[in-house]
Amino acid sequence: MYLNSIEPAEGSTHSKKRLGRGIGSGLGKTCGRGHKGQKSRAGGFHKVGFEGGQMPMARRLPKRGFVSLDRAFKAEVRLADIALLPVDAIDLLVLLQAGLVPQMTRSAKVILAGGIDKAVTITGLGVTVGARAAIEAAGGTVTELVAKVATKLVAKTAKTAPKTAA
Repeated sequence: MYLNSIEPAEGSTHSKKRLGRGIGSGLGKTCGRGHKGQKSRAGGFHKVGFEGGQMPMARRLPKRGFVSLDRAFKAEVRLADIALLPVDAIDLLVLLQAGLVPQMTRSAKVILAGGIDKAVTITGLGVTVGARAAIEAAGGTVTELVAKVATKLVAKTAKTAPKTAA
């Protein structure tokens, strides 16, 4: 193979359109640009997304992305942190008072990170499958409340509970 023998595959290249070569070519006179208007003129193109003066879609839609709007109200708690708590009955209020979750938290989930060797009772919290198995293996129990009931319960008790300095 030599450099001077290399050529594109058969049928992969096309000759360019020859504009303005008479009415018989099909691209004479207006050269395929239609009649008048901004796009028919030299340099007459506008930026991508321009909608003729109307507010563009990119500016009409909210800039939320894929970030959950209630991420500030949800929290995760490691199993190892729960093992360090001095109480056996654990709910969201206990986690708030211990400072394991932020004050704005409305729902929390226990995840399997670390281990637990004492029997605890988890009430009103979400629990992953692995964390549930570890808690039950240590002799504990898990009772999940309906999310809305738990949220109302915590909101009511968090208002009356004394704030602790962290």
